[in-house]
Amino acid sequence: MPRTIYLAVSLDVEEEGLFCGVYARRGAGVSNTRFLTRLAPLLERGVRPTLFCAHSVLADAGSRRILEVLRDRHGAEIGAHLHHWNTPPLELSGDGSALPDSTDSVPSCVLPEALFAAKLKTLFDAARDFQGQAVTSFRMGRWDLHKKHWPLLAKAGVLTDASVRPLHGKGPGSTLPDHFDAPSDPYWIPVGGGHIFEAPLTVTPLLTGVCGGLTALAGGSGRTGRIARRLQANTHCWGALALLPAYHPLAAMKAVTRLFAARGGRLLSLTWHSSEMAPGATPHLPDDTAVRKLLDKVTAYVDWLNRRFDIRCLPMNELRNALGGSAPLLTCETGDWTTAPGKGAPQ
Repeated sequence: MPRTIYLAVSLDVEEEGLFCGVYARRGAGVSNTRFLTRLAPLLERGVRPTLFCAHSVLADAGSRRILEVLRDRHGAEIGAHLHHWNTPPLELSGDGSALPDSTDSVPSCVLPEALFAAKLKTLFDAARDFQGQAVTSFRMGRWDLHKKHWPLLAKAGVLTDASVRPLHGKGPGSTLPDHFDAPSDPYWIPVGGGHIFEAPLTVTPLLTGVCGGLTALAGGSGRTGRIARRLQANTHCWGALALLPAYHPLAAMKAVTRLFAARGGRLLSLTWHSSEMAPGATPHLPDDTAVRKLLDKVTAYVDWLNRRFDIRCLPMNELRNALGGSAPLLTCETGDWTTAPGKGAPQ
């Protein structure tokens, strides 16, 4: 019998204009959500996606009607997606009216924890209002989740997270999180009195052993350590491939999936953005032809998976139940992909 592999298909459902280096604090449009109907060929194949929805989408009546159809007719899961630069409140004191309408820098690590928590509350309240019950799956905008954020997610009610990108390091002077040593398969994160189930993005190293060697060297001082840290920060450019269909050809996705399966991987996490389904909403998909090619590629990939493996496609909240019993509980003193030993562990 073919080997069983789980598949998580997710979309970040969000406003337009996010691939140009500018982040709107107010007034961003969400017209791209009407193109979510183009998921039909995948839904007919049994794909049940998780739709990580930004506050701008959950606050829009037209988008909510589209989400209702995908949820009620096709079993899509509604998750939460924090774009902290435009999720209210913009400031803890005042209404944020003095802030410019947009910014070109949105590092989440500079936000006070109280403001971050307030934004999470706004997001999850909007999701509950739409869903009629608590939403429990989450992805951080720009994959920008740091170690200090895990307790805030737990307090917000997150049970499953999908914010970790393995093999993405933190370069010198970078404000981005360090997810380099995160495992490629699901694991549990101890937080406070409970746990969060992590379903990381599928990022597969092209050469075994190299990444572990970089981790060992990156801890050192001097020139060697600096070079190793730079190589870590750019491993996704030269030594690893993620399941991001908007950026990689079908042949590469198949090749990296073979590697992943041969190394014993259990969960393939495939993701893209709602704006990548709207012609011209992103610079790299300028017209309808480009969008159709993307969707045809994803459909062909799913068909190939089903021919080669016993594929079980589940939304994030069901993956927690399906794989949680065998997932390890992991801590790490360094890095942002889990909590530190003895800190945040269950009492």
